[in-house]
Amino acid sequence: MKSIHLESKLPNVSTTIFTVMSKMAAAHNAINLSQGFPNFESDPVLVELVSKAMRDGHNQYAPMQGDLALREAIAAKIVSLYGRSYNPASEITVTAGATQAIFTAIAATIHPKDEVIIFAPAYDCYEPAIELFGGVAIPVQLKAPLYKPDWEEVEAKINVRTKMIIINSPHNPSGMLFTKEDMLQLQSLAEQHNLLVISDEVYEHIIFDGAKHQSAALFDSLSTRTYITASFGKTFHNTGWKMGYCVAPSALMKEFQNVHQYNVFSVNNPIQKAFAQYLKNPDNYLNLGSLYQEKRNLFLDLLKDSRFKIVPSHGTYFQLLDFSKISEEKDTAFAERLTKELGIATIPTSVFNENQEDFKQIRVCFAKTTETLEAAAAILNKI
Repeated sequence: MKSIHLESKLPNVSTTIFTVMSKMAAAHNAINLSQGFPNFESDPVLVELVSKAMRDGHNQYAPMQGDLALREAIAAKIVSLYGRSYNPASEITVTAGATQAIFTAIAATIHPKDEVIIFAPAYDCYEPAIELFGGVAIPVQLKAPLYKPDWEEVEAKINVRTKMIIINSPHNPSGMLFTKEDMLQLQSLAEQHNLLVISDEVYEHIIFDGAKHQSAALFDSLSTRTYITASFGKTFHNTGWKMGYCVAPSALMKEFQNVHQYNVFSVNNPIQKAFAQYLKNPDNYLNLGSLYQEKRNLFLDLLKDSRFKIVPSHGTYFQLLDFSKISEEKDTAFAERLTKELGIATIPTSVFNENQEDFKQIRVCFAKTTETLEAAAAILNKI
């Protein structure tokens, strides 16, 4: 009997570094600062709202676009923060996490040979989704230590095949923020070359030192051609719930929903009911930046006498640590050694860079309890 041979649609894709490092952390009983999730609990009030929604019988399919009350709450939040009105009926879709929203936006718009500009280091879901639909990812490499975009380089890579630019701010893994000037440059290029944009804004509420999130929703022309994706999991400490959303003008959202309805159709109904109630109190997300700034400051203070070179993160709950004064190892080897020999798991950043360029930096997640951060810092300070 002949065995079935499948020609892979993603022949160059391997297991994600997050899975690799988390598995290694478990195998070696290491402190896991690799994968980006909090190790503290969600607000008990939110958990009870989910339980109540289940008890109240909201256990069947939600509407394809998402629970209407939740879409209305999302629309109200965006108006309050960014002054942009999105119609809950036609311009908002609740998704199974931001990754599904990004995948769906790419699936709905990218055709074979279309080119999509991404900024490296890039979240690792972008490029496989582009390739899966026949597109070509065109990286623009951000440079350590500041990771600021070079818009002249971006413009030089735009041609007649360029269809889209994907941005991520606050930026994972660097913690860099796109400034207002950056967004105006993006808007100008998108207008001039008639480009679509995906603005990955999953860390929009985790910004430090008085900075302001420059959402694509703030910019008149840019907002007309942009899919904005966001994450409740990142915001409310429940990444395992896999809940996010996408907003876009109605013409773009119509194509998005054409794919969404045959992908997941709809997402968890009782959790949507709970978020619709929880968003009514803006303090539940407006206080997030101060929470994580305290954790960032604590972690950096604990590491002030270490041998790592550190540029403080401006947003997200990630911090890069430059180990160039410690070792000449490749970052993947350094991260593996830290996990197996010293009991602390981190993420090597070269895996997200063009041609795996190695800046001798590892990424750590500081969305952890004080006890975890203190234990991790004690290890890192010994290196």
